[in-house]
Amino acid sequence: MSTAAPRVLSGIQPTADSFHLGNYLGALRQWVALQDTHDAFYCVVDMHAITVEHSPEALRRRSKVAAAQLLAMGVDPERSTLFVQSHVPEHAELAWVLGCITGYGEASRMTQFKDKSAKYGASATSVGLFTYPILMAADILLYTPEPGKGQRLQVPVGEDQRQHLELTRDLAQRFNHRFGETFVVPEAYIPETAAKITDLQEPTIKMSKSASSPQGIVEVLEDPGPMRKKIMRAVTDTGTEIVFDAENKPGISNLLRIYAALEGVPVAELERRYAGHGYGQLKKDLAQLLVDTFTPIRERTERLLADEKQLDRILADGAARAGAVAARTMEVVRERVGFVGRDR
Repeated sequence: MSTAAPRVLSGIQPTADSFHLGNYLGALRQWVALQDTHDAFYCVVDMHAITVEHSPEALRRRSKVAAAQLLAMGVDPERSTLFVQSHVPEHAELAWVLGCITGYGEASRMTQFKDKSAKYGASATSVGLFTYPILMAADILLYTPEPGKGQRLQVPVGEDQRQHLELTRDLAQRFNHRFGETFVVPEAYIPETAAKITDLQEPTIKMSKSASSPQGIVEVLEDPGPMRKKIMRAVTDTGTEIVFDAENKPGISNLLRIYAALEGVPVAELERRYAGHGYGQLKKDLAQLLVDTFTPIRERTERLLADEKQLDRILADGAARAGAVAARTMEVVRERVGFVGRDR
């Protein structure tokens, strides 16, 4: 039985100028914690970001801002491998190989593709968007541990990514069956502390850059003034009692969920603390907690972006470490599928 720490792979798209509160509480804070227990690979997935129309200049800037935010939040390049997806060309190579063992029907059943293609229309839907889940599978399987050694491969996933992980598992098993044991079949990792945060203005929907209005999102790099205003203007519910009731009081329940996650206390404790108080006091205290949490992250991000050469060095080092693992995986994959070896 292997005593090696499980390997974990997770990525985030650089499609905005700042991560938001939902990203932070739903995933990114867990990335920091996983460094203590896992062999962690974290990726800014810029190749995924070009599946829809984009600005090249914005993509370059946002990729660095994303990496700087991750470092500012506590991702430690000495304890994990942080890199930009396009810096490791094996991602695209493995995606092609996996695409050749993926059925058209399998790919077309992916819920996210159906949703996004319906949103953008057939004429604006790219083949890249269709094959997005296959590239995601390649992102994961490229960092497979060696099979048979007992080391596990885990992927933090939310509900919206479960179907993609299932496809990845199917492709790993299919490849192993056809070509020999090559990939460790990945497992879902569901952090117990991950919080599901909803829109401040429409608390029945997930907080999301694509679905939320600007007033419904708290951004990590936001200045304190706008951050406070968004919390103070957050939609609440009828009545004045501060109790968690997701069905009947979705607005106040979302604020309690955010508060509990940031402070690390049970919601029930907050209900006791604010018994007899109005919504205004809860919002005021939550706004201050958010400012206290995100101001140091914003300031560290700004310092990292001001020293661009150092940030580039960190990403180059991460790409070299990720690339070494990816190269070993692809060497096996090429041999297994029958590609002619190349003399060096």
